[in-house]
Amino acid sequence: MSRVIKVGGAQLGPIQRAESKESAVARMVALMEQAHREGCTFVVFPELALTTFFPRYYVEDPTEFAKFYEREMPNPVTRPLFEKSAEYGIGFYLGFAELAEEDGKTRHFNSSVLVDQSGRVVGKYRKVHLPGHGEFDPERSFQHLEKYYFEPGDYGFPVWRSMDGIFGMCLCNDRRWPETYRVMALQGVEFIALGYNTPSVNSQRPEERGDERIFHSDLTVQAGAYQNATFVAAIAKAGNEDGNPLIGGSIIVHPSGRVLARAETEEDELITAVCDLDDTIFYKQTIFDFARHRRPEHYTRIVEQTGVILPD
Repeated sequence: MSRVIKVGGAQLGPIQRAESKESAVARMVALMEQAHREGCTFVVFPELALTTFFPRYYVEDPTEFAKFYEREMPNPVTRPLFEKSAEYGIGFYLGFAELAEEDGKTRHFNSSVLVDQSGRVVGKYRKVHLPGHGEFDPERSFQHLEKYYFEPGDYGFPVWRSMDGIFGMCLCNDRRWPETYRVMALQGVEFIALGYNTPSVNSQRPEERGDERIFHSDLTVQAGAYQNATFVAAIAKAGNEDGNPLIGGSIIVHPSGRVLARAETEEDELITAVCDLDDTIFYKQTIFDFARHRRPEHYTRIVEQTGVILPD
């Protein structure tokens, strides 16, 4: 049986702070309609796809941004996207800010959902590797307060059997950490959906500009795909959000590490690639046959240690 899917990478241009979620959803529905016309069966949207990238703003009372979080998925605002998914038979991935009431506590996560071709949520992921800082930093040219607005994800890196394949999810900074891909690869992942919002300038190193940041993004995604024998679709929210530029550079990558499709703009743009999930098999059975080649007895430091311990 063929396991070919046509993937649409639905890059979004900027979402300004004043833009409504309804407007953002309408833009995503338009991209899904385009994906349907082009024969896609799975679409990947960016991280925090419903709002501006609000962790760049510091407010003393974080509840000022309560409107940016979602208590459930789907909800009345996002339901049109789920309805189109079911109508067209297109699965999708969507990043959003999550507010959860658990064990009597209000919790906040940078999250994503995996939705199958019937419009049903089959999995949820919470971002593990939160970048940036947890308090206002006057030394930065702009803030990156994910540790202020979110707590680290508590689901790990699960995968799901869906749509004739094994799918995983991660978000933005997760792509820079090789453990992200390897944990999913050890569960047989064949396709990783990854949304991101990455500033075009490093707030602590202003000489690092957009081209270098896109190079770093490509490097991590292509290496993650190749070293773990999986497709990866890394899809951006891009462009100038209220004076704060984000890189584009959305890509879909083959398990060989080869880029199959790349966005050319910083606006709403659909890129597509035909992905045969059976293309992962050769790599999983040869150079990255984990059962034959891995030596985990030598890797214990990776899970036992966080910071660097220098030799004597």
